[in-house]
Parts: sequence; structure tokens; C-alpha cells
Amino acid sequence: MTLLDVPVTTLQGDATTLRELTGGGPALVVNVASKCGLTPQYAQLEALHEEFSHRGFTVVGVPCNQFMGQEPGTAEEIAEFCSATYGVTFPMTEKVEVNGEGAHPLFRSLTAVPDADGKAGDVSWNFEKWVLSGSGDVVARFRPQVQPDAPEVRSAIEALLRAEGR
Repeated sequence: MTLLDVPVTTLQGDATTLRELTGGGPALVVNVASKCGLTPQYAQLEALHEEFSHRGFTVVGVPCNQFMGQEPGTAEEIAEFCSATYGVTFPMTEKVEVNGEGAHPLFRSLTAVPDADGKAGDVSWNFEKWVLSGSGDVVARFRPQVQPDAPEVRSAIEALLRAEGR
């Protein structure tokens, strides 16, 4: 079983897997929040999704309320905010915990992967990002302050898409 096979639930309440959400292609998984100083990253995430989706790449947003209660809304409120404010079209999961005993199994695996500085461990804040290959391997981890359109993120996505012939 790969990360793509981990069960998740969509923001609409449907049981699925990352494989089904991404069509089995590469993805950028991001823990998101609506009331965070980094929330404007939604615009860049949507732009990446639009730019690379024709090559089988998907951004997947995973709401989390563990950081100063910055994602307090219901699933409906989150969906409305993301759509109305940032035009989000990429798939989103239900709100989950990313750290601690209640951490979703997806994040138990993701947090074991080190970032570019070699540091693994807990999600540090909202908008931490992981690039996943079409086979479910994590190929890069970026901390929250790294913008979705930063050269290192774009480079990781483009290299992965080339490597997978997409």
C-alpha cells in the first residue's frame, strides 16, 4: 500500500483515496486553513493546479484546525470560502489533524519525510507542502513559508512530471 491508497474523505463527505482524487498522477498535498496569514497561498495553489492539471498533476488541500484554530469552519463553510474567495477547483479532504496522537494516517507518513534541510517531524504550521509521485512516493517537502510558486517547488513539480513522462 502506498500513500495514494490511504483512505481519505472528501470535503463533501465521500470516502475515497488519494489515488482516486489524483487519478493516480503526481500531486502536491498541502495542509490548509482559511484564517491564516498564509491563506493567500490558495491563489498560487489554484494557479499551479490549473497550469499542471492537463499533465495529470493535482493539488490536494487538507484542512486542519490544529494551529491556533485557524480553520474553524464546517465543511460547507470551508468549501464556500475557498471557492468564493480563491476560485479553488482542486480537490479537498475533510478537516483532519496533522500532528499528535490523532494525526491522520496520511500525515503520520508524510511527516516522516525530511525537508530540504533534512528535518522530518511534525507539521510546523498551515500550508506545509509535499510533492508526491504518481507511484505515491514523497519526492519533496516544503515548509509553510515556501510559496507554492517558489522556484524550488515549481522545479520539483516540473522534474517529476518530466520523469514520469507527463
